Amino acid sequence: MYDIVKDYYGKQLQSSADLKTSACCDASAMPEWLKPLLSRIHPEVLARYYGCGLVAPIELEGCTILDLGCGTGRDVYALAQMVGSGGRIIGLDMTDEQLAVAEQHKDWHAEQFGYDNVQFVQGYMEQLDQLDLAPGSVDIIVSNCVLNLSPDKGAVLKGVFRLLKPGGEFYFSDVYADRRVPETVKNDPVLYGECLGGALYWNDFQHMARRAGFVDPRLVEDRPLEMTDPAIAARIGPIGFHSATYRLFKLDGLEPDCEDYGQAVIYKGTLANSPDRFVLDKHHDIETGRVFPVCGNTWRMLHDTRFAAHFEFIGDFSRHYGIFEGCGVGLPFDRDSSGGDAAACC
Repeated sequence: MYDIVKDYYGKQLQSSADLKTSACCDASAMPEWLKPLLSRIHPEVLARYYGCGLVAPIELEGCTILDLGCGTGRDVYALAQMVGSGGRIIGLDMTDEQLAVAEQHKDWHAEQFGYDNVQFVQGYMEQLDQLDLAPGSVDIIVSNCVLNLSPDKGAVLKGVFRLLKPGGEFYFSDVYADRRVPETVKNDPVLYGECLGGALYWNDFQHMARRAGFVDPRLVEDRPLEMTDPAIAARIGPIGFHSATYRLFKLDGLEPDCEDYGQAVIYKGTLANSPDRFVLDKHHDIETGRVFPVCGNTWRMLHDTRFAAHFEFIGDFSRHYGIFEGCGVGLPFDRDSSGGDAAACC
């Protein structure tokens, strides 16, 4: 599969206009604060961008960030401005042609920003242990529509977990299928290059992430992909594909389900570009100043990460109230005690 991807992204595609589907296109709503950052990125880098989401988490000042499958560097150069001169961005890609464009404009961007905090590395995201990075040394790892191209996604997730600091996160966008993709689709070079053939069934991804150590994957946003090309639609059949952004935290103490400890948080409104609300994920849109009840996992994702200073925390883990209502898991037993005269087993 490496040869297919290298050929497709190194030789077949010269710009995003050459893509045959919308799978590898960023249709996320762009926040206003990001537009000035993109305006300072070289036009050739922007033209050869194939991402499927927005991988720009907030509160990055001074962070060390690794971008997997960085391509020509659009996200690298955007994040470089977000971490500032005290931060560091490493862009990893296996395609020589893409990296050549990224490197070609490195000095241009350093002049635009007033500092150089960017490094590009040729390599494979399945072999992160071969990078000159110590375990637990990276604050945030990002990836934009690249995990689906990997022939060993489990190795990628394990490598990511190894490199992240405690409290760090893997924040990434990718393409997922609503069922397992058949071999006919997997082995189609065009569908693979267009981010469809290698897409994971979403539930398989959830299990894979947990096996790698990311106990509670959080979905940030998603959108269905429309196949406007009849020939492509015919080749994929009834499979539904979605572009989705997830954040996976490396945290001790996370539980498989959302457990209720009577906790709550109050967002102070102090994060840059987010004065009115903080969005942790699709189900946690936290309005400034309002007491917001949370499960134990969400409490840790805010208390034990870079977000802690921006919240007030209510409660602890001293008393457990059962499963957190509304989190997709419910009590399996009947609450009605009028079930007849059945005796307990002995």
